[in-house]
This record gives sequence, C-alpha cells and structure tokens, in this order.
Amino acid sequence: MALMDFIKKQFIDILQWTEEGDGTLAWRFPMQEMEIQNGASLTVRDSQMAMFVNEGTVADVFSPGMYRLTTQTLPVLTYLKNWDKLFESPFKSDVYFFSTRTQLDQKWGTPNPITIRDKDFGIVRMRAFGIYSYHLSDPKVFYQKISGTRGTYTRDELEGQLRNTMVAGMTDLFGDSGVAFIDMAANQDEFGQAMRLKMAPMFAEYGLTLDSLVVQNVSLPEELQKILDQKIGMNMIGDMGRFTQYQVANAIPEAAKNEGGMAGMGVGLGAGVGFGQVMGQAMAGALPVAGAAPGAPLPAAATVAVPTVSADEVVATLEKLHGLVGKGILSQAEFEAKKAELLKKLT
Repeated sequence: MALMDFIKKQFIDILQWTEEGDGTLAWRFPMQEMEIQNGASLTVRDSQMAMFVNEGTVADVFSPGMYRLTTQTLPVLTYLKNWDKLFESPFKSDVYFFSTRTQLDQKWGTPNPITIRDKDFGIVRMRAFGIYSYHLSDPKVFYQKISGTRGTYTRDELEGQLRNTMVAGMTDLFGDSGVAFIDMAANQDEFGQAMRLKMAPMFAEYGLTLDSLVVQNVSLPEELQKILDQKIGMNMIGDMGRFTQYQVANAIPEAAKNEGGMAGMGVGLGAGVGFGQVMGQAMAGALPVAGAAPGAPLPAAATVAVPTVSADEVVATLEKLHGLVGKGILSQAEFEAKKAELLKKLT
C-alpha cells in the first residue's frame, strides 16, 4: 500500500491554479521532482494564462480553457524534447501560471519634487500624483524580464519599479512638451492621457498593458506656491510701484493692531493728519491718470494740494515715518524721499 502511494505521488494528472489570495502575478506549479502524466489535464481559468518552460526555454503558452496535454497541444515542447511521435511516458517541465486580472487603484506620485524648466517661471520644482491600472498581457516577456524562475512574484514587488518608471517618464514629458505648469495644472485630464501614451511602451517592455492613468493633482512645494501667489498678485496690480503701495496699504492696519505700532505712536485720524497727507500724496503720485502713459508725470491739475505744515508737524511726521522703517513697512529709500519732500516745505 505504501509503495502504491509513493508511485501515485510521482505523476501529475491535473494542473491548475486556484489563485488564492490577492496580488500574485506569477506562480510556479510545485513539481517536487514529480512528472506530468501523458494526457494530463491543464485547466486555465479566466483572467489566467499558463506557460510551459523546458530547461529554461519558454515553450507553449495557454490562454483560458481546459486542455489535454499531448504532442498536439504542446507543439513547441514536443519540438524541444525531440518527440517525433506521440509520447506515452510522463515528462518533466516547469509550469507557470500568470494572473491577467486588471490591477486597479495603483498609486503613483513624486516622493520628492522634480525639477523642470517652465516657460513662465523658469526653473521650478513640482509634485504630482494619481492612480493607474494595468494587467499582465505577455507571460513570456514578463517571465524573461521580471519574474524569472521564482516560485511566486507579487504585485507589491513590482510597484516600486513601475512608480519610478512613471516618474521618470513624467519628467521627460514635462521637458519635451514645453507646456507651462499653469496649463498642466488646469488640464489634468489631457495631461493624464499624454502620460498614458508615453508610458504604454514602457509597460509593454515588461509584458504589461497600461489600461488607465489618472492625474489627481499637480502642485508646487509650499515655498514656491507662495512666490507664485505673489507673482499673480503683482500681475493683477500692474507694476512694481503699485505693488509697493498695495503692500504698504495692507501692512498699515496690521501695524496699527500691534502694541507700540502706529496706534501707539498716535497715528490716528486726528494725530496722523500729517502722515495721512504725505501718504495721500504718495498714493496719488503712484496711480496713473486716465489716458496717460504708464510712468508719465501727473498734469498740474491732477496734483494733490498739500497744506502748509509747521516745523513741529514735519518733525512729528518724520518720527512716525522713521518708526515705519524700523517695522519694515517703509524702505529706507522711501523714507529719505519723504524726508526730503517734507524738508522742502520748511524752506
């Protein structure tokens, strides 16, 4: 009885893979020194493919279905083994099963910002991430380049290689396209389609088919985003002079809230009349007159009249302006210009 059990274990009548668990892409049937019986049954389920390998050489590949293993169903293996007629004895061969199911919700992204040349902002560092899906379509290529003779090869083992390949391809795509970052961020669907077309041949080199690729976000690092926001604000304002006045106007209320700031210096509606007059003149000088060319001097009728001020008022105003220089609200150059302007009123 024991001898019969031993003999039965030496021959394989049924080859199949139930694909237990998730994420396995390639699985080698456990031969354990056993041989395949002549006329054995091979079952390849939907979303699977099977492949016979003889002494390291890829032989026959089977798509889903049920097969009876003979020289007719194993033509390449028959040739490799030099079978010139129907074989009747068991034979040895490695059998691999491959999962062709679509691998969904695979995530890709830039672990670190990538540096690209942008036609609007020059050299920038950007981030991007999204999802993609693929399936194994060519078992022979996948076996030769990826899984090899390993007993099991999983999706997780391949993830890093695919992600890094996609990031490299994305960097090349950015450089070759010449599309500005703003345009890419505003057209993520088109960007995803362009990436998929570029990445499809790279996946095919591994025996895979890239089914879909979605770009979920394209962004700049936080520090660059702040610079972008400033540039947008400057473009909205128009020129640097107006941008400076815009910054001062925004900074004054904040300075007034701080202890020892403008409020502590007495620059209110009453005590700050002199300062208000000076700043009013500066703002009037920065704003263009309708129909005038940018930077052109104001006509005489548009000049804001500044009332005569006393020496005490000038000194008080200069002290207040000097305090704003210390707080970074006014530059030293702006202070000197206002100082010269006020001193002229005393002569």
